[in-house]
Amino acid sequence: MKKILMLIAILVTSLGTAAEELMSPNRQFVLNTYCKDGISYYTLSYKGRVVIHQSRLGMDIKNERGMKDNMELQSVERQSKDEIWNTVWGEQSTVRNNYNEMLVHFYQPSSTRQLDVRFRLFDDGLGFRYEFPEQQTLRKFVLKNELTEFNLGFDYTAFALPGDYDTQEFTYTTAPLSQLRTEFTKKSLAHKGYEGKAEGDLVVQTPLMLKGNGLYINIHEAALVDYACMELDLDDRNLVLTSNLVPDKQGDKGYLLPFCTSPWRTIIVSDDARDILASRLILNLNEPCKIADTSWIKPMKFVGVWWEMFNGSGMSWNYADAPFAKPGITDYTKLKPHGHHAANTANVKRYIDFAAKHGIEGVLVEGWNEGWEDWEAYWRNRQFRFDRAYPDFDVDGLHKYAASKGVQLVMHHETSANAADYDVQLDRALQFMVDNGYHAVKTGYVGQVIPRSENHSSQWMVNHYLHVAERAADYKVMVDSHEAVRPTGLCRTWPNWLAQESARGTEFEAMGGNPVDHTTILPFTRLMGGPMDYTPGIFQTDLSYYKGSNHSKARTTLCRQLALYLTMYSPMQMVADVPESYERFADAFEFIKQVPVDWDHSQYLEAEPGDYITVARCAKHTGDWYVGSTVDENGHRSVLKLNFLDPHTQYIATVYADAKDANWDTNPQAYIIKKGVVDAKSVVDITSASGGGFAISIIKASKADVKGMKALPRRIN
Repeated sequence: MKKILMLIAILVTSLGTAAEELMSPNRQFVLNTYCKDGISYYTLSYKGRVVIHQSRLGMDIKNERGMKDNMELQSVERQSKDEIWNTVWGEQSTVRNNYNEMLVHFYQPSSTRQLDVRFRLFDDGLGFRYEFPEQQTLRKFVLKNELTEFNLGFDYTAFALPGDYDTQEFTYTTAPLSQLRTEFTKKSLAHKGYEGKAEGDLVVQTPLMLKGNGLYINIHEAALVDYACMELDLDDRNLVLTSNLVPDKQGDKGYLLPFCTSPWRTIIVSDDARDILASRLILNLNEPCKIADTSWIKPMKFVGVWWEMFNGSGMSWNYADAPFAKPGITDYTKLKPHGHHAANTANVKRYIDFAAKHGIEGVLVEGWNEGWEDWEAYWRNRQFRFDRAYPDFDVDGLHKYAASKGVQLVMHHETSANAADYDVQLDRALQFMVDNGYHAVKTGYVGQVIPRSENHSSQWMVNHYLHVAERAADYKVMVDSHEAVRPTGLCRTWPNWLAQESARGTEFEAMGGNPVDHTTILPFTRLMGGPMDYTPGIFQTDLSYYKGSNHSKARTTLCRQLALYLTMYSPMQMVADVPESYERFADAFEFIKQVPVDWDHSQYLEAEPGDYITVARCAKHTGDWYVGSTVDENGHRSVLKLNFLDPHTQYIATVYADAKDANWDTNPQAYIIKKGVVDAKSVVDITSASGGGFAISIIKASKADVKGMKALPRRIN
């Protein structure tokens, strides 16, 4: 500690100005903030090493002088907090919120304006935000730019997405920061016509994962409310990142009124990659739950009328070949059905029966409502109706049938990004859901945004997504949003917002495939802000099996698909393949039937971004454990100590592992299942194939349960 204090003292002296200092509770992080030549700055150190070098703070305001220069550090307020709060659902049932805080009042004498910066330093990193107190000289303003910098001072390897105002559905580029420009240009990045490439020389998205110099660093934001999403300009010569807020299509980045705040800017740092995944800093920076009664919020697994529209079997969302049909006006009963509409009553009953048989709580139905005939012709003033079903979809009958089987139907609201019309229909749509027994909805925003002045991640749309979650809570409806702005921990505040997509998910396996290392990166990037609806569970990975038009091949083994229920955490997990695939591999399907979606404890056993992730989770209220591992194209050998188990308990472990000759490309469905007794002293040695993984259920057992059963062998495959 003396060494750290000496380094900080030298740093402050070199600045030639007085600095205010803040330490984390464990004293491993040290933050300094100060003004130099009228500009506000901060620095961050970890274990005596500078992580963020002198980095600018400030705001630039449109059409007037901003709070970017001629600044003075006026005063400081300090406080600390150490509390435990309970989650409604999550990777763990309780979270510790322990930080030291410093509220810094910066003052601009020339304008008499005040800009506050609130710093919170945790044992796993830093969160800070701008606050605009009420003041006579700042009544309202349009934000031109946020000037926040992250001066890295090292050429870290980045796991990065290119900047885009409308989508996160790109594959990750892994390269040193200095080489991202070259590596980005090697890829065909645009996949959809509505994507809006970020303005700037070189822009990357958050969450941004960095690795190098013995450190792992994650940069993102928390509590994105009434503010534009943050992307980052990269100066690849000087290795400096600068905030690049998503503008509306007029170029404005925010319309603000004091008293308001920015989202928190987050920097999570460790010398162990597992700590990045285990961090709850982003959740801790969000407000506590605003829903008084959360008893109706139920994590769940669900099957769905979905994958058969992607796998080449010929099914579709639309009812008829009628591109000129108008939802709410056209009499669909007079249209000639084309015969391959998936969301028909008989087919949905088939999924309900399958879910009921296997103890799966829900059934998602896509394509049930009017409007799919021309849904990709974006920018229509009225694309869908959310209270009008197609003639072959019996709303009342299916509601009663599902209820009789103990299964709930999950509504689907695709908007084609017409958020304005969705707002108009929202209350009617939610009431229709409640009246017909739907308590969860998957929303979608594929297409060009209406209002036509907005991007998917601009301030107005950020507010729209949150409004939908808030209004859904009034109707006791859970939300799973797709194509929305990436999450920032708001699921703590609104836990009915169970999941989001907001990244390249499983459907892309049917559209050319995801890179083999994709699921070893996403938990370090997209999932830092909250759960993803990744839609795992694809057993038939070669889609030419269906003898249709799709010849894509998912870059995964069957066992990795089991593992994703652990490594890709979500309280709302899709069992994404068609029922026939699970019936063909019934022994492997047993794990999906068994694995929970809500947890008391989680421990990350192994982790290296882009290479492998292994996690163990303890099911809520049971004491049973589940382990999952996903690996990249190189495969990986895991030697795991089961010392996280209760030392006084025996368990029956069932291991689902890649066979010796398994390979995502040549032999993806080759797996072995081994079963035996384990305890806290047991060790398992498992080798995962290229693009593979493994899953283990570890169930508490009595002496009678284990009588006559052999110990699980140490070496599995």
